[in-house]
Amino acid sequence: MDISPDKQNIDRVFSNTVFHIDFYQRDYKWNDEPVKRLLNDIFYKFDEQYGNHADLDPSKEAVSAHYPWYYLNTYVTNTIDGRVYVVDGQQRLTTLTLFLLKLMHLAQKYSSKAEGWIGQKLAGHSGLELEFWMNHVRHIQVLKALYDDDSDLKSIDVSSGITAVNMVNNYQVIAEYLDKKLIGKHKFETFVFYFLLRLVLINLAVEQTDVPMVFEVINDRGVRLKPYEILKGKLLGQIDKVEMDKDDYNGQWEAQVGKINGYKEDEIDSFFRYYLKAKYSSSRKDGQRFDGDYHREIFKQDMVEILKLEHDPASVKIFLKTKFKYFTNLYSKVWELSQCLKVSAPSVYYNNLNEMDGQFLLILSACKLDDPQEAEKIKVVSAEIDRLFTLLQLQNSYDSNDFAITLFEISNAIREQPVEVVRAIFDKHLVETLSERRSATVDHPFSYSYFRNASVEHLNKRFTRYFFARVDQFIADGTNVQIKHSIADLVTKRGEKTGFHVEHILSRNSENLALFQNDEERFEQERNRLGGILLLKGMDNISSNNEVYSKKLKTYANTLYWNETLREDTYKSKLDFKAFKEKHSLDFYSLQQFGPEELEYRQKLLFDMASLIWQ
Repeated sequence: MDISPDKQNIDRVFSNTVFHIDFYQRDYKWNDEPVKRLLNDIFYKFDEQYGNHADLDPSKEAVSAHYPWYYLNTYVTNTIDGRVYVVDGQQRLTTLTLFLLKLMHLAQKYSSKAEGWIGQKLAGHSGLELEFWMNHVRHIQVLKALYDDDSDLKSIDVSSGITAVNMVNNYQVIAEYLDKKLIGKHKFETFVFYFLLRLVLINLAVEQTDVPMVFEVINDRGVRLKPYEILKGKLLGQIDKVEMDKDDYNGQWEAQVGKINGYKEDEIDSFFRYYLKAKYSSSRKDGQRFDGDYHREIFKQDMVEILKLEHDPASVKIFLKTKFKYFTNLYSKVWELSQCLKVSAPSVYYNNLNEMDGQFLLILSACKLDDPQEAEKIKVVSAEIDRLFTLLQLQNSYDSNDFAITLFEISNAIREQPVEVVRAIFDKHLVETLSERRSATVDHPFSYSYFRNASVEHLNKRFTRYFFARVDQFIADGTNVQIKHSIADLVTKRGEKTGFHVEHILSRNSENLALFQNDEERFEQERNRLGGILLLKGMDNISSNNEVYSKKLKTYANTLYWNETLREDTYKSKLDFKAFKEKHSLDFYSLQQFGPEELEYRQKLLFDMASLIWQ
């Protein structure tokens, strides 16, 4: 490996070299925090010396003699076909360019002869065109705008992306800071000499073949890049520059990454972890190797033999054009479906409400490259996850750790299998889990004997709200009416006044306690069963508090449909409701009183509906 270190001051860094932003480099992401830290670091030494030497005329000799040099860090470049590419250090070099732009405008303000010198540090002429040494080609309009006039930053076009936005924002930070610090022509010109001559960077020029390794090592220090950013360098670094430009592999990568990160910052790292687990893990323990630096695991010997992504540019190009593109598109589709309820795959949305991220794992596992059954698999697999999760919850058999292990086992079993076998695989694991939890042989995925004691004591509040939200939607769909509140609101809203809360039909009072022979333990157990539970909006829940049942019935009017089925007026001249009952053989009727028998009836009715919803 050949590395050539070279100590350079800023005057030399920005002199006659055009720096191209290599594909390794992420967008310009520095915010005001590192910019202000750099400003403070630079001025800490300058202010100290200027206070002692304010009587010296600004000159190269005076500043070099009395101001110590200050080390700004290292930047890494490699040269290909005469072009110098920045491999590492773009954030700092771009920020220094913004410094220079502001210094140039201050030189104009003070009518300083330093203007020409500073201008040469920003750009040179290529024919008739001005060419900036920091060659942000996609965002050149920002540099030109700041170069020409910095009086109206809000008018600068930043539509080219986050780099443009951050350049304008950080320029404003720098401008405000320097306006306060560099008051007077003498201090300004002294600082110009200090900035250009005494601030030092070390340039490491490396060979192209060494770039991926050097890039990764450098970014193990300090603020590390994200794994996907390092993976990009290690993959694209294998492709010849000519082919890179011809087929725009960098553009292909950025398009897919941008699509995924558009849903959540750095979500592409989650994609890679789910993808690797879905395709190359047989168990949860096996998959945990990808939870951390998955970009390193990809290049370990066992994965190299499978993926063939090390020292194999042909395989890298095939991967980028096929699997990477297809599965990131698939991941994006699942993300999109998780954000709003779609009839094409409603359970993707339901799983998101229940925070069931495991659906990404299983859908990626089930689908093969260019899968003709993709849409059906998304719908079926997401529905089966919802069914598995719900039926385990309702039968008091859910354990989060065991559930995570089961998902990996299912992932392994459904990997690239036809959609027709998915239900059987899920049912097998559902029944096995129930049998293990019950220490008995279970032969049916959902039975009343296990649901009978389903209680809010055993369920978290979010799932309880979700369960009754699905029940209400089922009734609304079956009776051809709109659900009164969105499922998202029913599940997620928890505010005291606007949120939805658990309502016990059986309030704690002497009348209700007497219905259970004044047995406190039995009363508490029974009133917590799902058959004795409703969802009410904040104020309704407060107003019904400890009332007797006959008064509670009045409160339930115009609330959720499941609540209203307790009331007699729900059944009067309601032909759609009658048809709904008959279609599903559901034994709905109103209740004028509520005790042990009525509670048992409602529990069975919920079981019948749950059996239909999660059939």
